[in-house]
Amino acid sequence: MGTKKYLDDLLDKMLEHGGSDLHIKTKCRARSRISGDMEFISETSLDALFFEDLVHKVISDDQRELLLKNKELDSHYVSSSGDRFRLNIFYHLNGIACVFRMIPTKILNIDELDLPEAVHKFVNFEKGLVLVTGTTGSGKSTTLAAIIDEINRTKKHHIITIEDPIEFVHRDQLCSIEQRDVGEHTMSFQRALKAALREDPDIILLGEMRDMETIEIALHAANSGHLVFSTLHTLDAKETIDRIVGTFPTNEQNRIAMSLSSVLAGVLCQRLVKKIGGGRSAAVEVLIATSRIKQMIIEKRNLEITDAIEEGEIYGMQTFDQALFNLYLEDKINLENALRAASKPDDLNLKISNIKSGSDSVSYGFKVDKSDKEFGDEQQSTVKKKKISKPKEKPALEINR
Repeated sequence: MGTKKYLDDLLDKMLEHGGSDLHIKTKCRARSRISGDMEFISETSLDALFFEDLVHKVISDDQRELLLKNKELDSHYVSSSGDRFRLNIFYHLNGIACVFRMIPTKILNIDELDLPEAVHKFVNFEKGLVLVTGTTGSGKSTTLAAIIDEINRTKKHHIITIEDPIEFVHRDQLCSIEQRDVGEHTMSFQRALKAALREDPDIILLGEMRDMETIEIALHAANSGHLVFSTLHTLDAKETIDRIVGTFPTNEQNRIAMSLSSVLAGVLCQRLVKKIGGGRSAAVEVLIATSRIKQMIIEKRNLEITDAIEEGEIYGMQTFDQALFNLYLEDKINLENALRAASKPDDLNLKISNIKSGSDSVSYGFKVDKSDKEFGDEQQSTVKKKKISKPKEKPALEINR
């Protein structure tokens, strides 16, 4: 069997089992990440000749030169079935390793992803900076794609995306969209972002804010009246603010904090949690940049941001632990996984224990003022008592080893 055919068979097998990533490396069997766990999906170890042939068939000559020079490479791959994957190739102790991440061909909408209702509000922002954050593999690109797709279906805007590589492909609907791949359509994020400011965009999607220059240009673009979407690898909203400001030298941080406070529109932070019965659910922390939040950023009171989010349910905000609490009440996740993902597991465990002890209702957040219609006008901060029952365990997925 040819190298490319064997690779495509592995990718097909991964997708059949509901996997998100294929991991292959020299002298090892192929594994896939399935419901968050690494599982073997082949019985044969891959040798150095396989990878030597692979790099000649899945990347270009120019990309091979970059791989030899930099010892790692980001690219993309389209299988014979037409499925698209984000690809990273890198050297390790025993040779070469590759990770293929599946890019869904269908863009799920905000409701299909079961994201918080407040995410729909992000679609209606006219200007400012919106950040979607989380660890690698937490669904940042999927959430951004859902937001851009809703804008594409409901508004008449010009959208430019700058990605490395392009993941979800957007077709023009009401919007005019150009997607640029760093390395193929532009030489760098910085050059593409500077050029975008002269290309009459309403919205700019920046795949990742990687360095000081990119952050500075993104802040300038948002301050110029554009709506800018981007991502960061941070765990929560507070850390996101800390990371942006802390990227700059100490003598620049006051200026950056002022600039960030003036343009920040909102932050979505995601963690994927194992669901009861298989699969994963997104727990999402939502920050809306209210005047109170903006003042905290200016005054460097970032330690108070999480409390402000918890008290901002009226605006559609929620902390990670509020999100986990709700997922637990809806029988989507079990107690063990809720506490494992929690920012303050002891506090979350106490709230859940209060329900188990028979409380009639639990207030998580503060009371919603129904007269405020800006955000969260349908949010309820009081959760009705529910019967707690131990969920039935689903048998583990059987995979050929």
